[in-house]
Amino acid sequence: MDGRREHDEAGGGRRTRVCVVGASGKLGRHMVRHALERDYEVVGVCREQSVGKLAEFADRVTVVPGQTDDREVIARAVEGCDAVLTVLVPWGVRGYSTGTAQAVLDLAPRGARLVFSCGWHVPRDEHDVYSFWSRVIMRIVTVLARLARVIDVDDQVRACRRIYASDTRWTVVRGSDLEEGASQGLPIWRRHVGDPALASNITRRTDFALFMVEAITDDDLVHEAPAIVGRRTPSALGVTGSSARPAG
Repeated sequence: MDGRREHDEAGGGRRTRVCVVGASGKLGRHMVRHALERDYEVVGVCREQSVGKLAEFADRVTVVPGQTDDREVIARAVEGCDAVLTVLVPWGVRGYSTGTAQAVLDLAPRGARLVFSCGWHVPRDEHDVYSFWSRVIMRIVTVLARLARVIDVDDQVRACRRIYASDTRWTVVRGSDLEEGASQGLPIWRRHVGDPALASNITRRTDFALFMVEAITDDDLVHEAPAIVGRRTPSALGVTGSSARPAG
């Protein structure tokens, strides 16, 4: 058992244990920071060559090195976790996102809170609305990236379909374009892409991570696929009656 956990349990209380899958990336490191600020016990999964990117967290994080679609790696990392935050990255053309999502769905403790990240391009249902040109551009990017064998955007879509069909306590957070910068607070969200409140299509990366971490304790987001945008963006501020949550 991890020494820090032994200490916490000896003190009479167990801290919330959170696994961040994809912890070494920009979004992942922000999630680790937000989780630590809440005094969560954090386990991070990242490729072995990326472990050094987590050096800033020193002994405050337990790191499990390995590919995020490796079921043995995921099994070790999620053991005893109350929540798993997963960055779905469609690297290569061998089903990396799908393998990662399936491993988390299958191996996380029963009842654990599972929160996944992806982009707006992943639809939830027929009520998501995409402009003609956004669909054309996404199709071109998808085809060229796959031909170059760099990423497979459709793999992320397939991964989310598996999540939607799961009976676990999942949330899929669908992010807009991202930018760096100081936090603007918790992003607003809507159920469907195309909602006028999302038109600005920009969110601070740290706030995307904040939304992921806040979702751990927000049961209203279970079995939702919120599309988010920065709360200080013109579209979020300009829609009459706009609030952090959709009506109903």
